[in-house]
Amino acid sequence: MLFNRRNLDELPGGKRKRLKPGKVSPHRPVPDYIPRPSYVKSRKPPGIASGPEVHDMKGIDCMRASGRLAAQVLEYAGTLVKPGIPTDAIDEAVHQMIIDNGAYPSPLGYGGFPKSVCTSVNECICHGIPDSRALEDGDIINIDVTVYLNGYHGDTSATFFCGDVDDEAKNLVQVTKECLDKAISICAAGVEYKQIGKIIHDHADRHRYGVVEQFVGHGVGCVFHADPVILHYRNNGHGRMMLNQTFTIEPMLTIGSINPIMWDDNWTVVTEDGSLSAQFEHTILITEDGAEILTKC
Repeated sequence: MLFNRRNLDELPGGKRKRLKPGKVSPHRPVPDYIPRPSYVKSRKPPGIASGPEVHDMKGIDCMRASGRLAAQVLEYAGTLVKPGIPTDAIDEAVHQMIIDNGAYPSPLGYGGFPKSVCTSVNECICHGIPDSRALEDGDIINIDVTVYLNGYHGDTSATFFCGDVDDEAKNLVQVTKECLDKAISICAAGVEYKQIGKIIHDHADRHRYGVVEQFVGHGVGCVFHADPVILHYRNNGHGRMMLNQTFTIEPMLTIGSINPIMWDDNWTVVTEDGSLSAQFEHTILITEDGAEILTKC
């Protein structure tokens, strides 16, 4: 018998199509005078370095500078989000702004990553590679910016609306931002890292959203990814926050499945069922008064 097969490119409801890879443009050059992280030459991802990133006053000043630049770049990138704009154009603008400020775009060359920023659209959970795909009205896009300035990384991301976005997407993005804000609000020296996962998971549960478990926050500073691993879901992990420590919190929430599927490019990660995903991220510093957000303009 013949039967009608639903177009596999169409998602249930027919409101949007599944994300597909576009064409990736050639590698963008970085001037020789700009210092590179050590991993750029190896083309192998260094993984998570052992030991936390705890800083003296000079290191804190450098972290504030890198965090501030990352925030400024992200804010600018967000202004570029419009229907018809290819994500590669966002990468081009981000790349130029970072090198114009004497910094290196940390993702470029990290384990062979080909671009200077991650652009994750709709069902893409994280690590989307900028390409020729033009943004469409109603899309949501997470832009993840990391800069390497004066030997220190500043790491941040936000999810932006493209054109007229429906309430379902708006609510997901709003709750994801609230999860990050709530998590930061409890951070202070001596607090257990696992409290971050609890407060995020509790808030996501109240709104019936899923919390992605496979991707984590991390220590950040002189190295891109360091201890501790910050889990965004309920867990029984050990360890407590330390004074003058820096790390990221970067929850990823989904409307449907939390199971990730990786594309053949070995970077782009999408939800198994094509449901929307949103993410927000800040680099924070643990202070005597709690936590300072370093990636704010």
